[in-house]
Amino acid sequence: MSRPLIGIISNQHVVESTYRIHAGGVMNSTAVAEVSDCMPALIPADPRMVSVEELLESFDAFLLTGGRPNVHPSEYGEAETEAHGAFDRARDAITLPLIRACVERGQPFLGICRGFQEVAVAMGSTLHPEIRDLPGRMNHRMPPEGTLEEKFALRHKVSFTEGGVFHRLMGAPEVMTNTLHGQGVIHPGKRFVIDGTAPDGTAEAAYIDGAPGFTLAVQWHPEYNAANDPVSRPLFEGLGAAARAWKAGERATPMLKTA
Repeated sequence: MSRPLIGIISNQHVVESTYRIHAGGVMNSTAVAEVSDCMPALIPADPRMVSVEELLESFDAFLLTGGRPNVHPSEYGEAETEAHGAFDRARDAITLPLIRACVERGQPFLGICRGFQEVAVAMGSTLHPEIRDLPGRMNHRMPPEGTLEEKFALRHKVSFTEGGVFHRLMGAPEVMTNTLHGQGVIHPGKRFVIDGTAPDGTAEAAYIDGAPGFTLAVQWHPEYNAANDPVSRPLFEGLGAAARAWKAGERATPMLKTA
């Protein structure tokens, strides 16, 4: 039997200032293939090329990846400013309705970094363009210099709600994570449940209240060293288990169903 198919949301880039591409980090595909034990496939996140309806019928689950462009502030009722950085409106047009559809269908997804912010916005949350500028907040951005290992090094704790979804998934009340983001959730939507926070109160882990399927999102980057990291592995194993259940015809799967 073929493995479940997990769609990985790609990002637009321009190579040598002329050649446009849709791309995804190899570590995302590796985590899906080796830890989730599913087949990874990059999705060109552009409504001119794919539709939400086609994606829902073609894939068993989705990985909403990180990326430098931010969700456009108009999607949560605010005006665009220089502080909001770069945007990818084509990706917004695919991911936001895709998330809402998955929530209602029970179709699995895992949101990472920008993907976390997409899930938040899709569920009615607002974002701050530079979380480190708020009083009492730390700098969550990627270190500007250093090796890949240094950029993705564990930098702060994330504390989970006692007995909550992430506490049960991780088997621990708190974990250490990397941090490579600028934006952060300010006002969570009604169904966007913040289940884990950094020491400065920044939202780091969330799920969707009342969703019938696996709808988790994290602000850090678990795709890095996913096979060996005890915090990353449960996330991708859980995504894989949920994708297998969906492929088998289980249209409402428990949040923490295991393989």
